[in-house]
Parts: sequence; structure tokens; C-alpha cells
Amino acid sequence: MSFNCGIVGLPNIGKSTLFNALTQSNLAEAANYPFCTIEPNRGKVPIKDQRLKQIADIAGSEKIISNQLEFVDIAGLVKGASKGEGLGNKFLSHIREVDAILHLLRCFTDNDINHVHDKIDPLLDAEVVEMEMILADIDSIERRLPQIEKKLKSGDKAFKTQLELIHEVLAVLQSGKPARSLKHVDEKQMKLLQLLTTKPVMYVCNIEDTNVMVGNELSKKVEVMAKRNDSKFYCISAKLEADIAEIHDEEEKANFLLEFGLKESGLNSVARIIYEMLDMITFFTVGPQEAHAWPIKRGSTALQAAEVIHTDFAKGFIKAETISFNDYIQCGNEVVCRDTGKIRFEGRDYIVQDSDIMHFRFN
Repeated sequence: MSFNCGIVGLPNIGKSTLFNALTQSNLAEAANYPFCTIEPNRGKVPIKDQRLKQIADIAGSEKIISNQLEFVDIAGLVKGASKGEGLGNKFLSHIREVDAILHLLRCFTDNDINHVHDKIDPLLDAEVVEMEMILADIDSIERRLPQIEKKLKSGDKAFKTQLELIHEVLAVLQSGKPARSLKHVDEKQMKLLQLLTTKPVMYVCNIEDTNVMVGNELSKKVEVMAKRNDSKFYCISAKLEADIAEIHDEEEKANFLLEFGLKESGLNSVARIIYEMLDMITFFTVGPQEAHAWPIKRGSTALQAAEVIHTDFAKGFIKAETISFNDYIQCGNEVVCRDTGKIRFEGRDYIVQDSDIMHFRFN
């Protein structure tokens, strides 16, 4: 199961710099002019998980394979994007393809780096991006509405529920709120609408490295807005992350982070928060050859977990030998788990728990 996160925001706020740091690459051009990114850049990063290392050490695994998150560096958006201004049409089509949004906001002052509005106001910047996505969603729904109404008039009652939802969503959008603010709606029906504003958002403030631990006046305003919108919030210094990415020695990197009061790079924190935003959990497979972390949606069954590894596992599913992470750590190896009755034999409908260690029997 793959999942990705689009980095969005206005031009010249540090999206490409952050993308290069997060992915430890130079795929994205970082320049002091609007739209230096046109086609989206893509890069995958591992999500560090201490649990994976623990079980790998116990099993003596030769290889460790972490969960991965793909970041997509999307072209900067400007006011009027929903009507095609700037690279609006490209921006909106690219954001439609991602699972979550990392909304980067400029919260630093630097006279050498231009701002498209000639002033630093992250709340205004956030409003511009959000409103353009709302307008794009309104346009999408209004174009779809006549088709649904026509099908309903022809006697096809299957579209009644969808039409009711569309009218409800349209009213929310027209009031200036994103579709995700609607609660208690059918998630599957909502997903069919393919709206931009249903995607979960994490607001990330790009601030100066000296304030990365405590934030600044601008980031504090964003934090209030994020709480009001029931969204995640984080402060990061794209410049600092770029410097961290250049250090390959782990001890040297740790000492560098300590200078800024940090225990780890922002990459690890951002990746974990996005993972949580998407309501993902992790199950593991482990053996002498490799210890492997697998991402799966919370509430998924053992059968769905088997399919994440290989479709053949799901087609010939017999049972899932399952050990809880805590039992595995306490017992010290799989043999003791088996001898003490800590291995459970679960069927296809078993709901996988976070950090379950699983071995699938299949025909």
C-alpha cells in the first residue's frame, strides 16, 4: 500500500528546499522566482520506527525495510488558480492525486527572498490556497450536478443519496468552508466526489532556525488557525533541514541537532504526523532474512493485510499467525512465544492491531 503527501503553498516559500531536504535529494530546483517548479517532483523517504529495529535485533534480520512516505513537490499556487491563473490548472490536477496535504507557510523574514504579495502574512497565504481549492471544488460539483439530477429524474434512485450529499457539500463550500469540515457523512460517498478540500491538511510553518523549537509570532497565529480548523501543525526550518540532510555521519548529525535543541530532524516528525493523519497503522513481518514494516489503514482485516504483501497471500489465505509486539519483546524470540502460547491463529476477518507481528499461511 503506497501513500503520498503533496507539499503545497504560494511560490517562494521554501517548498522545493524542504522537499530536497526531506527526500535528501536535489530533484527540485530551488530558486528565487515564482514557478521554478512546474512538473511535480517526487521522492520517497523511510519512516523511522524504533519498534522495527527492536524486532530485527531479536530475529537477527539481515535487512530492515521501513514504511515509506512519498512527498510530491507541487508548483506554487496564486490567487485565481481555480480560473487558470499561474499554473493553477496543473496545481489543482496534481493535488487531486495525493492522499494528504502538507501546506507550507512562510513565517520568516528575508529581504533577499521575494514574496508574491510583498508582505509576510501566513494567514492570508493559507486563505488564498484554501479558497482556490474551495472554488475548484464548487466548480467541479456544479458541473457534475446536472448529470446526477438528470439520472435521478430518469428513475435511477441509486443517485438519490449522492445528490443529497452533493447539495450538502455545495452549501458548505459556498459558505467558504472546506468539505472536510462536514462531519458524520458517508466516507465512501464523499470519496467518490474526488474533492480537493476533503484531503487532510497539515500546516507547516517555515521559520528561521533559531526559533525552530519555540516558534515565532507568525507561527503562533498559524497554530491557532490550525487548532480552529482541527488540523495538524508543525514548525520547521527548511534551511536547517537542508543542512541536516548534508550530514551523513549519525553522531555528527545528532550533535548538530542538539545545538538547536532538537532530538531528531523535522523529517521524522513530519512523516509520523502525516502517517497518523491518514489513520495508518503498522504491522510487521520478521525473520532472519529481513524485518519488514507494512502500512495499512486502521480497521483493516488480516485478509487485507495479506493482500498488502502479495495478492497470492490473500487469494490462498488460510490463517495469520500473530504475535503482539509486547509479547515478542518480553519473550525474546519466536520460539519462546510459541512455547508460552503467545502466538495466536487469526482468521481472515481479524482486525489487525498496530504493531502486530504476522506470518501468513496460504495455499
